[in-house]
Amino acid sequence: MDNRASIKDFLASRRARLSPTEVGLPTSARRRVPGLRREEVAVLAGVSTEWYTRLEKGHIAGVSEDVLDAVAHALRLDDEERTYLFDLARAARPTRSIPTRRREVALGPPVHWMLDSITLSAAFVRDGRLDVIATNPLARALHAPMFASPTTTGHGRANFARYHFLDPDSRGFFIDWDDGASATVALLRAEAAREPHDRALRELIGELSTLSEEFRALWAAHNVRIRHEGTKRLQHPDVGALELTYQSANLPAPGRTVHDLSLYTAEPGTEHEERLKLLASLAAPSPHSRPDDPARSRAPRPRPRGTTAP
Repeated sequence: MDNRASIKDFLASRRARLSPTEVGLPTSARRRVPGLRREEVAVLAGVSTEWYTRLEKGHIAGVSEDVLDAVAHALRLDDEERTYLFDLARAARPTRSIPTRRREVALGPPVHWMLDSITLSAAFVRDGRLDVIATNPLARALHAPMFASPTTTGHGRANFARYHFLDPDSRGFFIDWDDGASATVALLRAEAAREPHDRALRELIGELSTLSEEFRALWAAHNVRIRHEGTKRLQHPDVGALELTYQSANLPAPGRTVHDLSLYTAEPGTEHEERLKLLASLAAPSPHSRPDDPARSRAPRPRPRGTTAP
């Protein structure tokens, strides 16, 4: 995969956001570009201007980690941006790999048991493409508009990015739609560098780029995000406004598979906790329902080896 354009645009965008004053360099009024010049980054990184110019043109294969560290320090990259730069360098190495369908890895029964045991927090597992691969009943009830969306029913699996950008109703569900959109694209941008040969991921990004102007603009910003935590405000159709904190953690998985466990919780003693408890009661399966009763939670149950969650 030729990722020279991604490298060029990323480094140029990080350079443009810094001023000479911020990095202790002299400045003048005669500047034709925003931020630092290439030669200024080269000085800060301890390399020649010609070398850095070549790097910013995308020729990153074979560059040592020490040099990449020096460039990351010069551009004041945070930990996630540094990881992204190193992933771009790894993807640029010569390889015969072509885009492939990443092998789906099923969640083991203990993960499903764990999800089902969590009753006061919405818990779900997603993969690196932001597909939802397992939920507890409360998570499915919390994200009911997404699971009912044509972006889910038309693809067989809920995907946060597809719902966010391709279903107009998402703007009414996510109160802070713009912030969520930025975070969603930043997560996909980081995953694209980590897994450049994932055909399904490339197809998803192509679909979103084709159909959503907002996605295209955010994708061009080259912002990246790996950690997923913060506050989420939702306007739920059944219980009204909810303000929840969320935390994510990676579950052990074979190979380079991403299984990210996310938990959404309300602050104790608040109206949001009361509304979340109400939603949990609405989502709880009837004690008289059978396992195959449609009224029972549709959270994934243990499956035979080799199958995947819906």
